[in-house]
Amino acid sequence: MQRKSILWTVLFALTLGLIFLTPKLATSQQTQIAQGMSGGGMCGQGMMGGGMMGGGMMGGDMGTIHQLFANHNQIRRTVEEIPGGIRSTTESDSPEIAALIQQHVPTMYKRLDEGRELSMISPTLPVMFRNANRYQRKLEKTPKGVTVTETSQAPDMVAVIREHAHEVDGFVSQGMSAMCGGISK
Repeated sequence: MQRKSILWTVLFALTLGLIFLTPKLATSQQTQIAQGMSGGGMCGQGMMGGGMMGGGMMGGDMGTIHQLFANHNQIRRTVEEIPGGIRSTTESDSPEIAALIQQHVPTMYKRLDEGRELSMISPTLPVMFRNANRYQRKLEKTPKGVTVTETSQAPDMVAVIREHAHEVDGFVSQGMSAMCGGISK
């Protein structure tokens, strides 16, 4: 029990350091993330309670994801349903945010290929990780972000791909709050 408390304290301190030392994060997002990490507001038990950090997000992805959430208002995204899946373009006029987008998507695809599941509050991510070989992914970098095409021959995976695109749309439009109370349509 003491070991778990020490781990929580260390993770909380590291996260707060990352959040408050990163100049790109907006103040309201800092507060929201800090509350979630401490269990004080975000999703009831906080992001550590089996959420974002419970399953291995610490591997360098956390900082990128936090910065994308914190700067969601600088990101624009379009999603087009195509036969068998979606094509999405996610971009930012900020060179720093565009670089984060271009870093995040290939990192996620590498995790998928390696079977290193990312644990977040998302109903689609676990399904996508467990079925990574049942859908195709194509990534193209654009000058301001990425274009992604994801397709499958399996109707159940097409539905998951499209639902995940909807989740990401919510993350872009609502930031961190989309992870908690569900994504507003």
